[in-house]
Amino acid sequence: MVGELRRALTKAWKAACAVAGSKVVISARTYRLGVVTLLGPCKGAIEFNLQGTLQAPSDLASFNGKDFWVSFERIDSLTVSGGGVFDGKGQTAWQKNNCDQKYNCKLLPINIRFDFVTNSIVRDIQLKDSKFFHINVMGCKNLQIQDVTITAPGDSPNTDGIHIRRSSKITISNAKIGTGDDCISIGDGAQDVTANQVTCGPGHGISVGSLGRYQNEQPVSGIRVIGGTLSSTQNGVRIKTWPSSPPGSASDMHFENIIMNNVANPLLIDQGYCPNNQCSNKSPSKVKLSNVSFKNIRGTSSTKEAVKLICSKSVPCQQVAVADIDLVYKGAGGSATSTCVNVQPTVSGKQNPPACTIKQ
Repeated sequence: MVGELRRALTKAWKAACAVAGSKVVISARTYRLGVVTLLGPCKGAIEFNLQGTLQAPSDLASFNGKDFWVSFERIDSLTVSGGGVFDGKGQTAWQKNNCDQKYNCKLLPINIRFDFVTNSIVRDIQLKDSKFFHINVMGCKNLQIQDVTITAPGDSPNTDGIHIRRSSKITISNAKIGTGDDCISIGDGAQDVTANQVTCGPGHGISVGSLGRYQNEQPVSGIRVIGGTLSSTQNGVRIKTWPSSPPGSASDMHFENIIMNNVANPLLIDQGYCPNNQCSNKSPSKVKLSNVSFKNIRGTSSTKEAVKLICSKSVPCQQVAVADIDLVYKGAGGSATSTCVNVQPTVSGKQNPPACTIKQ
């Protein structure tokens, strides 16, 4: 059954791809689908319209070592729509994820990959329970992701909602994301990425990075997170880089008009990001962060230290602005505090907690 649908879908895709302005429709029922690559270039615009539910194989052996389930590759003017569900059936695979213990762990399959897709739109689809990232965007340009819903349990490992790297002009709007990792993660080479009115939680928040883990990473610039609400997440908006990193840069990053509900670490720059002490040594990060702003961010923090700007001793953060912050902490030990290390931010407007009350 799994193989039959894959063969039928591949055949239908090839036929549609050969005709400009065509559509592949999967009707409103549940199907089991094996690993499939939907490859361009096509003759013209093409739509993948999913009205039903596609279910991935539960067992990892079915993937034959591939790191994805459904891949859209080298397509211009693609539309993915229809209101349907990509169900990654990740529950049994999560137990085999050892990335929290092993630096070079084996990566599990991503629900949907978009590789070298241009001038395209993904809208009104649902993704759930991916074995690894739900959506991976790589080498894409001018891609809009609208009104998508992504869900996985809060304890599911590495189930990032949307991961973007080496892509430009990417817009995410009105997404509802709750997973066991970052709702949105922005990797190296991401340029001109806007996330507008994203609802996030559970999860680890909205992150630029981690950066500086590998050699030859490309610069990050032009990141905007505007509007949206984060609820009961491990972090709010953060930038994270590894210590002992090769040189790199991330600049022109702006976070504004965001509501935090019971969020740990609502505002976070972490240039000593080293999960589970996986780093080889502790020399400072060499990823230079500059032109960063946090503006009109309000709500509640679940930790006392609501603002943490921990920059690198090697390349201190430059041109950081913090404006109109109102984060309330109601737990033990008094009101919210902030910490600044290797950064001297420009502050304006309301500052709750008081900006940079602890300096090191």
